[in-house]
Amino acid sequence: MNMEWRTEIDAGAEALFSWHARPGAFERLVPPWESVRLVSPHPGISDGSRVTLAIRTGPFTSTWVARHEGVEPGRGFVDVQERGPFARWRHTHRFEPAAEGRSSLIDRLDCDLPGGPLGELAEPWLRRKLNRTFRYRHAVTRDDLALHGRWADQPRLVVAISGASGLIGSALAALLTSGGHRVVRLVRRPPRAGEIQWDPDAGQLAPDALAGVDAVVHLAGESIAGSRWSPAQQERIRSSRARGTETLARAIAAATPRPRVLVSASAVGLYGDRGADPLDETAVPGAGFLASVAQAWENAAAPARDAGVRTAFARFGIVLTPAGGALAQMLPPFKVGLGAPLGSGHQWMSWISLDDTIGALLHLLMSEVEGPVNVVAPEAVTNGDFTDALGHAVRRPTFLPPVPPFALRALVGGLADEGLLASTRVVPARLQATGYHFRHPTLELALSHVLGTSRRP
Repeated sequence: MNMEWRTEIDAGAEALFSWHARPGAFERLVPPWESVRLVSPHPGISDGSRVTLAIRTGPFTSTWVARHEGVEPGRGFVDVQERGPFARWRHTHRFEPAAEGRSSLIDRLDCDLPGGPLGELAEPWLRRKLNRTFRYRHAVTRDDLALHGRWADQPRLVVAISGASGLIGSALAALLTSGGHRVVRLVRRPPRAGEIQWDPDAGQLAPDALAGVDAVVHLAGESIAGSRWSPAQQERIRSSRARGTETLARAIAAATPRPRVLVSASAVGLYGDRGADPLDETAVPGAGFLASVAQAWENAAAPARDAGVRTAFARFGIVLTPAGGALAQMLPPFKVGLGAPLGSGHQWMSWISLDDTIGALLHLLMSEVEGPVNVVAPEAVTNGDFTDALGHAVRRPTFLPPVPPFALRALVGGLADEGLLASTRVVPARLQATGYHFRHPTLELALSHVLGTSRRP
């Protein structure tokens, strides 16, 4: 079976090759609906180097070993399966120069399924699966190269990340390293090479541990939706954010030299339940538990800000990816035709794709933006419209009546009123004013990308 995919990239062939060769590129190319991970760090691209993958399908995990050969720096390389699910697999990556500093990204695949004639019966299914995967890969490659190209004239950064193993942190680390930046992870366990140990509960982070760090991205905190909001859980949610942020901010302020920028997570929950009013970064905080948590979260960064460190607060909306978070919880009922609006369905939802989330974080690191920044897409939608769009994306009906508020409260407690039924229509005014280019400005574009239903890269 032979297949080919081709996309024009707004970067030279050498830059395209370098992007593929850096740490993080593999993780950027894995679609969020697949469970594939590197067994060991990527060895780079050289003749004879091998990549070992663990592929999870349902309850089963298999191993895939591929060898690089035919490496032509700046132009391409070939992956050949040594062990894996195919009878034969040869994947040629080509990067061809084009006019005006552009290039063509070309993927050619020559493979056979096992099982002879029986395997051939599965070829139509495999073609659909591969088309879906490579459309996603080409879209990410094109958009990542464009994003990094906007900051190509600025020095690469050393970025410390807390919460680097989480949904946003792991994606951000891959984006940064594929762009030539270096990531240092903040961890609670004994650190390995390239890591810094800290204990946010005890308020411990040695300022000298931040030596050589240019920027800090703080994403760690107790999950808001991890369990019901008992008084004890609410205190854990609040203290994990305020205490961790203050620990980082004090260490940054005391470091010599100091990191130049702190980007600290926050949330649009700060605005509370505000109906249909458009809310930009000048809007005052609202009422409720989530609003008070977000205010304490941001206030805890004062030591860094007061020491003259540029400090930005990324007020996240609902981050869309099937790899985790809210969308991962929504998908199972929607895929079997049980999707339905929540409450009235008229409440506004402020959302953003995962790729735009990490793209916005890179924008905050590289630009001069400071203060609160709404990290949401330009077009918020009502819950009813979101329900229809997700049902359309997974090709399932959404004809069921709305889920009543009392049922949501019985299911998730206080999160129902403040998280599921609250109406928050947030506008990304500062991202737009400072020139951030959204990959997925509409919900339809975002869902088609993260779910792999787009028909073009």
